[in-house]
Amino acid sequence: MAENTAASAPENGVAAPVARLIEVTGTLKVPVVNRSGAEVGTVDINPSEFGGKISRQLMHDVVLMYLANQRAGTHHTLRRGQVAGSTKKLFRQKGTGNARAGTKRTNKRRGGGTAKGPKPRDYEYHLPKKSVKAATRMAILSKFLDGQAVILDEFALAAPKTKEVVGVLKAIKIGKKKKQTEQGEKEIELTLADTTVLIGTEKLDPNVYKSARNIEGVKVLPAAEFNCYTVLKQKRLVLTKAAFEALRAVGAAKS
Repeated sequence: MAENTAASAPENGVAAPVARLIEVTGTLKVPVVNRSGAEVGTVDINPSEFGGKISRQLMHDVVLMYLANQRAGTHHTLRRGQVAGSTKKLFRQKGTGNARAGTKRTNKRRGGGTAKGPKPRDYEYHLPKKSVKAATRMAILSKFLDGQAVILDEFALAAPKTKEVVGVLKAIKIGKKKKQTEQGEKEIELTLADTTVLIGTEKLDPNVYKSARNIEGVKVLPAAEFNCYTVLKQKRLVLTKAAFEALRAVGAAKS
């Protein structure tokens, strides 16, 4: 989330609570760049087209849902009744001077069963569809608000070519970073190739998908398949013009 949405500065050493619901007002500007990384314009976005609000709690809940639904739940441990071994009492209860002991299959002994260990289970659950869709719009709006989104004016590929996608990612600058070298501190430019990126297309584009699927940290999805988890997981969002208009149309229809 953007720094300007955080709570006010702490007073008397006590930090103010962070707002969980952020009202986004005013027009947001998103840069439009070409494949050479040069800015060719900007797009004005009305926050109401993407809900106009950002709920940290809702996005958190939806991300947890996606993570839980990815769990296999195939963990399995053996209880004392399922491990190999005799059920005979090891020695009599009294008179030996030892601590009393039962079967060797007890969880207290090596090779015994596991007490209250995990068993196969299904972790899947679902939040209301309207909440999930609202969280997706909030995640996209947060990328616009934080300046972590960019729109490509054109991204058509004649054939699958990973080198072309890498070239586009390296051409788009996202800031600078200080790096310590033998000659001293040096400032280097960062590009989209240095971070994780979600590339959004209007529909499934086989050429773009095949060109980018082998690039580490890069994910390609049609705009209709965006979800809150994927949008937030990738640090940068790159949209084609057609994909942006598709997202905007859906948001405008709901507002």
